[in-house]
Amino acid sequence: MSKVVKEMMIREIQDRVGDCEEMLVVDSSRLDAITDNRFRLSLQKQGINVLQVKNALARKAFEDTRVSLDHCLEGPSAIIWGGEDAVALSKEIAKWAKELEPLTIKGASVDGQALDAQGVDALSKSPGRLELLSIISGQLLSPGAALSGALIGPASYLQGQLKKMADAEGDGDAEAA
Repeated sequence: MSKVVKEMMIREIQDRVGDCEEMLVVDSSRLDAITDNRFRLSLQKQGINVLQVKNALARKAFEDTRVSLDHCLEGPSAIIWGGEDAVALSKEIAKWAKELEPLTIKGASVDGQALDAQGVDALSKSPGRLELLSIISGQLLSPGAALSGALIGPASYLQGQLKKMADAEGDGDAEAA
């Protein structure tokens, strides 16, 4: 392959990936065509991109970026990126890797940090962005809810007692008449 063609392919990889810093590398070479097509279409519906790459060209494409994939670019490699966040991406690919035995996760790069296959598996088991936001908002709101409960509790108890006394007084007036 000529140097011009290689440079065009490197630019194509850079253009398609853009400024994404969260990527996984998998080996999907042992999937049959129908299964691979089903896998890619399912990921595409979720906004996840798959690109089969030549390892040397991928190394060149990412050498001036924070993406660190050198540790897993050996043998047949497909780069996967996109989705909501790195956790959601790793969860989806881990799910597919369990479903499709020939699909193997080779590693990842998340915010410039290299992860091996076990790191990707651990990442897939951690809470995602939306889950973390809901946990944080719940923790932020819980003191306020406890405070309002503490303030409202005695007031409602007092209200109940006053109503009971008013009802008893009203019954007493009705009996006297």
